[in-house]
Amino acid sequence: MEKIIDGKKLAKEIKDKIVKEIVKLKGERPNLAIILVGERADSLVYVDRKIEEAKKVGIDTHLYKCSANIEEREIFELINYLNYDVLVDAIIVQLPLLKGFDTDGIILALNPEKDADCFHPKNVEAVIKDYKSLKVVSPVFASIFYILKDINFNLQNKSICVISNSKIFGHSLASAFKQGGAKVENIRPDDKQLAKKTKQADILISVAGKKKFIKKDMVKKDAVVIDVGITKEGKKIYGDIDFAGVKDKASFITPVPGGVGPMTIAMLFKNTLELYKKRRGK
Repeated sequence: MEKIIDGKKLAKEIKDKIVKEIVKLKGERPNLAIILVGERADSLVYVDRKIEEAKKVGIDTHLYKCSANIEEREIFELINYLNYDVLVDAIIVQLPLLKGFDTDGIILALNPEKDADCFHPKNVEAVIKDYKSLKVVSPVFASIFYILKDINFNLQNKSICVISNSKIFGHSLASAFKQGGAKVENIRPDDKQLAKKTKQADILISVAGKKKFIKKDMVKKDAVVIDVGITKEGKKIYGDIDFAGVKDKASFITPVPGGVGPMTIAMLFKNTLELYKKRRGK
């Protein structure tokens, strides 16, 4: 089995299943609203990619582009409008928002039953309570678990290390893993014992956004290494993992680009379809 995990291939599998389901809707199409604030180059690229890929699977997108100097009150008004718009099945706010905006407050304003990224506190709490019962979860979480299922990885009693700057992200992902029988440790990228802890992990997941900072000597032999971090420099994208150095030591590894990234978009569409079915009683 190939040790480099092909995220594009797995994403295609997911999207093919979505297409088959949407074809059965006989003309009806799920609707995804995307809120974009400002003109961040990377955000524009990501949003354009989501819109382009959504067309291919049969999901209609509605882009709401807001200027960088929009008043926060107007964003809340837009979200409230979309929350009650019967046409809209799912909503995402393209992150990160520009400095000065209350990201937590804006996410909180979303109707949790239309929150396709699953950032709303109610959706985070649902993961912590019972991950396995949910059909709609964070696209990142769903991608990670899809990868582990694809490589037939048994979580029972395995040691997992999650490197993240976000306490909420790390805590909720850890809860999901623990429900599968794994032992999990959340670590910040600036932890003084980082290398010691990462070397003990059967699964190493990094969401730090620090270019190539996980080196070969920080990884346990035959570990599964999943790189969710992204750093952009010009037109190039780098992950947290020093891929060239780590790939021969890991049993499986995701590249950047072409690993988790394409899968999160596919899982966003899966969530949009699931939210559509739930709202329409299908």
